[in-house]
Amino acid sequence: MTLASRHLERMSLEQWRALGEDTSVRSELVEGVLIVSPKPRRAHQRAAGRIFSRLVQSCPPGLEVLGEVDVTIDVRHRATVRAPDIVVAVEGDAELRAADVVLVVEVLSPGSRTTDLVAKRHEYAKAGIANYWIVDLEGTPRLEALTLVDGSYVGEWVTGVHTSDVPFAVTVDLDALR
Repeated sequence: MTLASRHLERMSLEQWRALGEDTSVRSELVEGVLIVSPKPRRAHQRAAGRIFSRLVQSCPPGLEVLGEVDVTIDVRHRATVRAPDIVVAVEGDAELRAADVVLVVEVLSPGSRTTDLVAKRHEYAKAGIANYWIVDLEGTPRLEALTLVDGSYVGEWVTGVHTSDVPFAVTVDLDALR
């Protein structure tokens, strides 16, 4: 994630919530630090939109697919709130917490590669999110489908067509993401 600005003091979860909605930029709270970045570029949005559409078409009752919604990962003093590209979670109207999430999807961007591949992988696993998909559009489009096993993610990169039965049956044509 490209750092456009940083809040100079650590924020509590209550201070984060008091900021309200701002759709002009992407923002996340990472261990109490406000991280602000530009919105994703066109190719990123296109890929996320196509995956979102496939997930919505396949989503069973009781779950819902959401885009760029805040997910509270850690509620400690140095709180962490992430905004994944796509979230599949248990239906509801309350604040979205990691315990409600069954799948997060992140589409890599040049400024977010390390964050998505390392930091978020660790945070999502620690928070107990069962499934994490990482989509890489660089070169041949590919998807790393990760499943949480004994506190760590395991999985492999897939090209062409990704077919999954977790958290529900869905097929994504990776070549069509462009």
